[in-house]
Amino acid sequence: MRRDFTVALLAIVSTIAIIFILSFKHYQTQIDALTTKNKFLMQQNEQLEAEISYNEKTLIDLEKTNYLDWASLETTAKSFTEDSSGNFKTSWGIYLANEAKKYAIDPYLVYELLKVETGGTFNPKLVGPETKYGHAYGMSQFMKNTAPWIADMAGLPYEDKLLLDPYYSIQLSICYLDYLHHEYGNWDEALTAYHRGIAGMEAYKQKNGTAKSDYALTIQQNAKTHRTVAFAN
Repeated sequence: MRRDFTVALLAIVSTIAIIFILSFKHYQTQIDALTTKNKFLMQQNEQLEAEISYNEKTLIDLEKTNYLDWASLETTAKSFTEDSSGNFKTSWGIYLANEAKKYAIDPYLVYELLKVETGGTFNPKLVGPETKYGHAYGMSQFMKNTAPWIADMAGLPYEDKLLLDPYYSIQLSICYLDYLHHEYGNWDEALTAYHRGIAGMEAYKQKNGTAKSDYALTIQQNAKTHRTVAFAN
C-alpha cells in the first residue's frame, strides 16, 4: 500500500514537473517574442525620429537659379559626360548639379557614387545581382524595400518602374545622401550607410572601429580629384 502511494506521489510530482517545464518554456517563448517585437519597435521609433528630425531641419533655399549658375551647371555636367566617355548624358549632369546645389551637396560626390554603383556604365536600367533582400535597381541601385520610404520622405511618388528613370534615380540618391549626412554629420558614415544600409554601417563600424570603408574613401577621393581636374580646365 505504501509502495502504491509512493508511486502515485512520484507520478503526481512528475506530472507537476512536466507541466511546470512546459509552462516555463511557453512563458520563455512569449518573453523572447516580446523582446524581439520590442527591439523592432525601438528600431522603427529611432528611424521615425530621424525622419522627423530631417524634415524639421532648416528649409532649403530654393531661389531661382540665375544665368551664371546655369552656365556653371552646364560646365559641371559636361565634365561628367567627358569623364564617362558619353555614358552619362549632359542633360542628366545638369539635372544632377542643379539638384545637388539645392541640398548643398558636392555634385562630384553624387556623380562618383553613381559611377561606383553602376560600375562606370551609368545604365539607368541596371538590375543588380540577387541578394537575400532582392535586387537593386537603376542608376542609384535602390532596393524595393528601401526606396518607398525614401521617396515618401522626399515627397516623391513611388512606383517600382520609376527606379529605372535616370532623373528620378538621381533625385532619390541626392535626397537619401542628404538625409544620411544630416543624420551622421560626415561622409564616411553617410556613404557607408548608403552602401551597406544603416544597420550594416553600424555593424561595420563596430567591427572595424571606423566607418571609413573602401567604398566611402574611393568616392570621396575620386570626387576631390575629379573636381580639381574640372576646375583646372
